[in-house]
Amino acid sequence: MAADAPAAEIIILAAGVGKRMRSDLPKVLHSLAGRPLLGHVLDAARALEPRGIHVVHGHGAEKVRAAFPQPDIRWVLQGEQLGTGHAVRQALPQVGAESDVLILYGDVPLVRPATLKRLLEAARAGLAVLTAQVADPSGYGRIVRDAAGRIVRVVEQKDASPTELAIREVNAGFFALSARRLGSWLTRVGNDNAQKEYYLTDIVGLAVAEAIPVSAIRVEDHWEVAGVNSQQELAALEREVQAREAQRLLEGGVALADPARIDVRGELKCGRDVSIDVNCIFEGRVEIADRVRIGPNCVLRNVTIGQGSEVHAFSHLEQAELGARCRVGPFARLRPGTELGEEAHVGNFVEVKASRLGAGAKANHLTYIGDAEVGARVNVGAGTITCNYDGAVKHRTVIEDDCFIGSDTTLVAPVRLARGSYIGAGSTISKDTPAGQLTLARARQVSVPAWKPPKKKG
Repeated sequence: MAADAPAAEIIILAAGVGKRMRSDLPKVLHSLAGRPLLGHVLDAARALEPRGIHVVHGHGAEKVRAAFPQPDIRWVLQGEQLGTGHAVRQALPQVGAESDVLILYGDVPLVRPATLKRLLEAARAGLAVLTAQVADPSGYGRIVRDAAGRIVRVVEQKDASPTELAIREVNAGFFALSARRLGSWLTRVGNDNAQKEYYLTDIVGLAVAEAIPVSAIRVEDHWEVAGVNSQQELAALEREVQAREAQRLLEGGVALADPARIDVRGELKCGRDVSIDVNCIFEGRVEIADRVRIGPNCVLRNVTIGQGSEVHAFSHLEQAELGARCRVGPFARLRPGTELGEEAHVGNFVEVKASRLGAGAKANHLTYIGDAEVGARVNVGAGTITCNYDGAVKHRTVIEDDCFIGSDTTLVAPVRLARGSYIGAGSTISKDTPAGQLTLARARQVSVPAWKPPKKKG
């Protein structure tokens, strides 16, 4: 693309049914590393800062549009799927006549922006095609060259001869060229082939016939051009993505107990001397500071963890923020809106939601804390619950600094425990408590000497 040429416009083909996926979900919405396939392609496209992005969609059109509400996408409906050439033709009326055009696929998610830039640069001379040398070319169109090594055409597998089927250089489906040439050639693309479809690849033969240079940009990493047509292919691509993510973490100094047993489905940032045990899943945006230890079988989604904190086995954290030197789990659940001050402890079978625990606060066993403000150095005994919901409205519980909550206590919100309150075990607290005093709210214990246990019948 010439330096003074208009910015390229990008057409992404995303209308396919994906029959081999055997799913009601449109193929381009299937998830790879926590994001839809089409989302990965859109990111690569946006990295080029194009003049426009046109997404040709068809199967599950409403679902696809709803998944990507961003205003920079121009949607093009392909009502009837008649092939890739037909799909591109639907988008051309929206493309500027003087633009260069880059054609991508919504189910080929790992292509790099740097590769696409190379493809656009090669299109200065005419038509640029992205190719790859693969061990198993099954399913791909083959790149046919003449004796001098020049590309003469692309043949789809169903139309290929035995000799052509043996070719291992394949067409990745990505093209770059001027909009004027593309529009002219597409009017001459027919459907005289095994599938009775209008193949975009036919423009290669038309370019050759007009003596327009056809340049091949070959990628060395075949995963860049790997498409997804089945659940098996999607699973293989997922493993490749996760292997790359594990390698990135290892190179950054993160200690992974087993690089094959970690899944990053979003963005994971780690400080120094971080260790992650097996079978952990990281979703959304997760930031982990220095010297943090994550135990096995944990799920973290949109979480920030301060220095020196530990998350023990089988804990589930979502939209939570942990200060320094906190300890969570095992078997703890931190729900959205949880904040832990430094050195706070949330132990086994404890659930916290929309609450803040102050510095040094502890809830070590079998507790539910919801819609609460827990002060510093508070000790919450086993079996304590905040009754925050009256069936219509959520109410707040406030526990000020240095309170001690005895085991099996029920706190009926809205309620405030003043600083230094001491709550006797088994109490039901529904009124505010005075500072520095012991509060008990139990029924009197009664023994019935004449009572006899019931007898079983028969």
